Amino acid sequence: MYKNDMLKESVFSLIGDRWMLVAATDKNGKTNAMTASWGGMGVLWGKKVAFVFIRPQRYTKRFVDEAAKFTLSFFDDSYKNMLGYMGKVSGKDEDKIAKSGLTVTDRNGAPVFKEARLTLVCKKMYRDTLKEENLIDKSIIEKWYPQKDYHDVYVAEIVEEL
Repeated sequence: MYKNDMLKESVFSLIGDRWMLVAATDKNGKTNAMTASWGGMGVLWGKKVAFVFIRPQRYTKRFVDEAAKFTLSFFDDSYKNMLGYMGKVSGKDEDKIAKSGLTVTDRNGAPVFKEARLTLVCKKMYRDTLKEENLIDKSIIEKWYPQKDYHDVYVAEIVEEL
């Protein structure tokens, strides 16, 4: 099904320890990205998928909502400071992609960063908002959602591995 199978590392390390950039391009051709450390990968509905979580107040959420595709980009350890910056600063306030020094190109409507060592191009399949009543472990609410700003979860088919 896939010609490349570049994903050989632990997703726990890639996402949870090393972080990733979630990026999308809006209908006006503007790209925005945010650092994420919540998500995963697996098989669902007979397809290789990735799933990511985005809080409602994140500026990047609007871009992901408008786009049919988004990318998950992974970088080597020398980019950790850049990932920290991309997670703290809002694209509403400044052109953080330009300030980060990253080079972004378009790949069939999906933003790709030249500096990334691995990029997953993802086609959205499903979105929903986490619901308090569905959280079985209620300690999650106090620890992660004191403001009740529950993440949206996006499930997307991985259509390319670059």
